[in-house]
Amino acid sequence: MGLLSNRVERSKIKAGDHIYTYRAVFAYSHHGIFVGGNKVVHFTRDPVTRSDTNAPSGSYNGTSELPSSCSTYPDCGFRQPNSGVILSCLDCFLQNGALYTFEYGVTPTFFLAKVRGGTCTTATSDGPGTVIHRAMYLLQNGFGNYDVFQNNCEDFALYCKTGILMVEKSGLGRSGQASSMLGAPLAALLASPLKLLIPSPVSSVGVATVTAGMYCVSRYATDIGVRTDVVKVAVEDLAVNLGWMDGRQEAFQENEASSANNNQVINLD
Repeated sequence: MGLLSNRVERSKIKAGDHIYTYRAVFAYSHHGIFVGGNKVVHFTRDPVTRSDTNAPSGSYNGTSELPSSCSTYPDCGFRQPNSGVILSCLDCFLQNGALYTFEYGVTPTFFLAKVRGGTCTTATSDGPGTVIHRAMYLLQNGFGNYDVFQNNCEDFALYCKTGILMVEKSGLGRSGQASSMLGAPLAALLASPLKLLIPSPVSSVGVATVTAGMYCVSRYATDIGVRTDVVKVAVEDLAVNLGWMDGRQEAFQENEASSANNNQVINLD
């Protein structure tokens, strides 16, 4: 992996890897978890609510406009009703785009050197077995409502890799891509008053330097590896704790109890 690109060949990825590809001529990236067998589990806007979006016009929304059928893999496109978590083959996920891997456990220096957000984090990843379990569990149980800034495809992949969620559901989520989208305009806004304080011959260079510095600091401050407003949540507790069951909590608990009873019978045998 390098500072300029995390691009990899298909033969190099392993089950449990967080992968992504760029859409709309590098305007935004779409993220998922490679679960092996040439399959990817990822998070998109629920097709039922896809037309009702809070996203600003032209912004990244993780909606990958996946094909409704795949001639190679019959289960490609599988999703539960009213869920945005979907299973796709690698070809349909990439849509002819290049393949990149998201890096975990990078140093602060490396993180700051990455100009674009949504490519790495200082947080460490859990083992591939745990990552795949989370992804497959969420494929069956959902990941809540899609939100561009608080609960998007990168947030989904980050959770699968780390199990980390925000304590409060207000503000930015875990996505580095979203923080970059908001961080650049904010840095420019905060730096603009400095034009009045810096001599005109060097004002452009000075303001640009300060703006770039503020942008990097804002990105680093929102990285899940350094944030203090995050907590590790077991995937089995995710839907109930965060109220993502849409009135199905009682049925969910009954299914969990039934599964536990079945496991006890199996253990006794």
